[in-house]
Amino acid sequence: MDIEVRGLCKAKVIKLRGKLSLGDAVDRLRETLDDLMRSGDSYLVLDLSEVPMIDSSGIGLLVKSLTSAKQLGGSVKLLNPSKFSLQTLKMIGLLYLFEIFEDQQQAVASFG
Repeated sequence: MDIEVRGLCKAKVIKLRGKLSLGDAVDRLRETLDDLMRSGDSYLVLDLSEVPMIDSSGIGLLVKSLTSAKQLGGSVKLLNPSKFSLQTLKMIGLLYLFEIFEDQQQAVASFG
């Protein structure tokens, strides 16, 4: 899992590359998200365009990070999730939790 974080307006865009699955990938993303939120960043856009697969531990982390961000007054938006990722979220009934965008500027602008 490759993780690249950059600021855009008041949001942080987190570009992920690789499978978001149990083990190192989920652990590294958890650390990254926890560090961002500890430093006060709660407007997060997760760019999933290069994430071919998300397993249950990855989905659990997405839900946990959304909850944590909302407690801080922010949110987690998903950018360009793969077809498989969308189907997985839909199948387990969690797709409705997330705002999903195809355009990075629109995702960032949605924070107001």
